[in-house]
Amino acid sequence: MKGWNEFEIGAILFPFEAKGEEALESHNNERDYTLESSYKASVAHWRVEKPVHNRDICINCFNCWVYCPDAAILARDEKLSGVDYLHCKGCGICVDVCPTNPKSLLMFSDHTDNQNALENWPQKEDKKKN
Repeated sequence: MKGWNEFEIGAILFPFEAKGEEALESHNNERDYTLESSYKASVAHWRVEKPVHNRDICINCFNCWVYCPDAAILARDEKLSGVDYLHCKGCGICVDVCPTNPKSLLMFSDHTDNQNALENWPQKEDKKKN
């Protein structure tokens, strides 16, 4: 399996072995991914910070799921259920697109325990009047 720095610049990586459109109809756990896809080739070793998901605040808008470049946002039964840390590179896009106040995804040090992060979650911020 190649590392990210072993691919040619501009390389196109096809995520599925065959029948790409048909593969999209099944759950990602059941798809036949290529070894070069971000599903099988982890980029988690890039990460310095990680997003932590707070289910109590989340409104299941799926913005984070749509915008995540590595399909690292987990969803089950039409609800967001957390982050796949084997594939998350810690880019923070999920946090940027989260609309809740406070955000339901926040970045923490990769070494922070998720339970500790949840216990120290910020409170709702008051809206500023002009």
